[in-house]
Order: sequence, then structure tokens, then C-alpha cells
Amino acid sequence: MISPQAKARWMLAACCALFACTPAVAEDQHVELAALQKQVQALQDIEAIKRLKHAYFRAIDSADLELMKTLVTPDVEVHFVGGDYEWRLEGRDQYVEAISRNFNSQVIAQHNGHHPEITIVSDTEAEGIWYLHDNFYNLRAKLFTTGTAFYRDRYRKVNGQWQIASTRYTRHYEIVTPMETLPNITVHYLGKHGRVVDQDCHADALCKDTR
Repeated sequence: MISPQAKARWMLAACCALFACTPAVAEDQHVELAALQKQVQALQDIEAIKRLKHAYFRAIDSADLELMKTLVTPDVEVHFVGGDYEWRLEGRDQYVEAISRNFNSQVIAQHNGHHPEITIVSDTEAEGIWYLHDNFYNLRAKLFTTGTAFYRDRYRKVNGQWQIASTRYTRHYEIVTPMETLPNITVHYLGKHGRVVDQDCHADALCKDTR
């Protein structure tokens, strides 16, 4: 496969052959092509990071633990603060375990991420801010939670793939409403695919179930 750099050099040589470039003009064109190549790579990286975060939300709401493992680095750092909870987690294993316990068969979850602000820091590092809105039904406790937050992420490119290296938020607002009766649920994906647990783990991300 021809590298982008080789393509750029080939295009430059072809242009010079056609238009009889002087060395100075050729050098200017080479600089312009290199700058354009860098801009294109940055746009490709930003799009890849957007897809990464979209897959992250999908993994949470569907409790797709195998997918989640591919989206975060082994040393991922997590810090989430809500009205009655604070998660501090270190490493992929802890975070995936917390997801499996908290997005369980007695939960309905919906996470939407909007307005991405992605900054490419280097060839292998990036930062991002996402505006979260989520709905969370705790069927066991009969509580409905809705709110927003600003995710602040750091990303790392590993073997050509972007992953989440750090993610954190503090709630922007949060409303918790008791449910006198459960809603009429006609489809419940997590009810079939989520982990079965014997206690509520919302406030303590890594509480132990009693199975």
C-alpha cells in the first residue's frame, strides 16, 4: 500500500513535470501538501473519536461489555459525580464491572451525547467535551432520574485505534422522581440482556451482588 507521504511526493513530482516547477516553487508546494495532509488526518481523527464516543454510549445502554472493553484503555481513569453518587474507578476491569452491575436487568437507560468539542493534541493524544443528557429508570427502587452533564475526556490512539483514556463529569443538573407505579414497559432490552443482581449498586459502583 502506498503511504500518504509517498502519494504526496508523487503528486508533487507529477505537477512539476507538467508545469516545470522551479525548486523554490516545488518546495512551497511540498509544504502546502504536507499541511493539507495534516489537516485531513486531524479531521479523520476527529471523526474516529466521534464514532468512538457514540459506540461508548451504545455499549452502556445495551450492557455490551465486550464492546466496552475495546473502547477504553487498560489504565482508563473514571470519575463521575451525581446528586447521590460518586464513582472513582481505575482500570478497564473496574469500569466494565461497574457497568455490568449498574446497567443491569432492573434498569432502563438512555444516554445521548451532543455538541462534541474535539481537540487533537498530538498524533496519539486528544481531548473532548460532550454534552450528556440521560434518562435512567431504576425499576427496583422505583426511581426515575434525568439530567445533564459535560463529559470531559482524554483519548489515546493505540495501534491506530482511538480509545478513551480518561472520562469524568460533574452533573450540570439532575432530577430524581419517585415512581408510585412502574411504567407500562412493552420492550426491555436490559431486562433480557443485562446482568441479574440482588441489590442496588447505584451509589457504590462496585458493590457486590449476592448470587
